[in-house]
Amino acid sequence: MLLQQLSVLALLLLCPVWADNFYQDATVTFGDHRTQIQDGGRLLALSLDKISGSGFQSKNAYLFGRFDMQLKLVPGNSAGTVTTFYLSSQGAGHDEIDFEFLGNSSGQPYTVHTNVYSQGKGNKEQQFRLWFDPTSSFHTYSIVWNSQRIIFLVDNIPIRVFNNHEAIGVAFPKNQAMRVYASLWNADEWATQGGRVKTDWSMAPFTASYRNFNTNACVWSAALSTLSCEGSKTDSVNNDQAWQTQELNGNDRNRLRWVQQKYMIYNYCADAKRFSQGLSPECKRSRF
Repeated sequence: MLLQQLSVLALLLLCPVWADNFYQDATVTFGDHRTQIQDGGRLLALSLDKISGSGFQSKNAYLFGRFDMQLKLVPGNSAGTVTTFYLSSQGAGHDEIDFEFLGNSSGQPYTVHTNVYSQGKGNKEQQFRLWFDPTSSFHTYSIVWNSQRIIFLVDNIPIRVFNNHEAIGVAFPKNQAMRVYASLWNADEWATQGGRVKTDWSMAPFTASYRNFNTNACVWSAALSTLSCEGSKTDSVNNDQAWQTQELNGNDRNRLRWVQQKYMIYNYCADAKRFSQGLSPECKRSRF
């Protein structure tokens, strides 16, 4: 397949593409009127009621890049709700890179659930508590995806790195173009304390807000079987195309340790009971 044959060298010659207007760059996938684009296209609000949630996807598909989204999560009693921001190729054998925000009862912190799928297989979960109130103001959640690693960031602080360990037999998402997706939906059968706390529908509709959707990435055209970064503009925040080889420096590693030591609440690499046949091979390697 032509897409699988694209070289990293070709990617390094490409420029970033930005998306910052939801009218132009997003398509509603479900929920109808529950998805509201506001402020001239700069803000998008998703809502959830007892009938349906809502969601959208990017019009473009991408192969590697940096993806930034500012979110303000559902306030108050958000138990049972799940707000998402993720990349996915969809379909059988899909690749996926997930940010999922699991709501909770009033006064309790949100759980940030991360996962990586490659060729339809996931089971790479890490979960964290946030160290701030994600409902009182917007915060930036970012995914850096290149051929060597995936970096999850919150307000530009790395919380997780998933390295490419294909050399030891671990699949890595690098051959399938992915779109950006976002949604707000009810998952009270599992999301809040394993389903013990149910959604309080008297609080509905629940609302989460998205803004500053920026992609510094390479766009895949299925019709032309090509990658393109036409019409880009310089990304001064993310240092142009630094994402293509981005890794953690010393300061980043210190911040990652801080987050993982103080705020990580689940790590698949430490769950020997769940993976009784043995942990995945990358768990024996450095988390950096």
